[in-house]
Amino acid sequence: MRINAFLFESPMFAITRAARRFDALAAQALSAEGLSFLEALVLAAVFFESPQVIKPSQLAETFGTTRGNVSHCISSLEARGLLQRKIDPADARAYYLHLKPQGKRAALQVIGALDRLQRGFEKEVGKSALSTMLQTLRRLETTYND
Repeated sequence: MRINAFLFESPMFAITRAARRFDALAAQALSAEGLSFLEALVLAAVFFESPQVIKPSQLAETFGTTRGNVSHCISSLEARGLLQRKIDPADARAYYLHLKPQGKRAALQVIGALDRLQRGFEKEVGKSALSTMLQTLRRLETTYND
């Protein structure tokens, strides 16, 4: 197709195409747990932050998504018995998140799966190249941030 020359030079197309491929890789890596990428990130974040409390608004800000997306994700994880909401004793309007024992096991599985993906990327292109790519992507993201 004649558009191929344009697409080959387009960073937006390359990033979008890579994102779709990474979504597919993440889905494959997380299929044993039956989790979405965001659900996996929430479990990993709550696991890593423990024993500190973590609130959904912190997750939304950290992951660059909406509180609604995080809330939906939390509801799903809660329904599966992996996560529990606890009312914040200092502010009854807020709550924080706590992993149940099954959630801790799932978080460890998720962390392992994501770590294997990372090692595969590093093996394929090298740590230095990945680091440079991440710096470039962050620069583009902040340059064109509203």
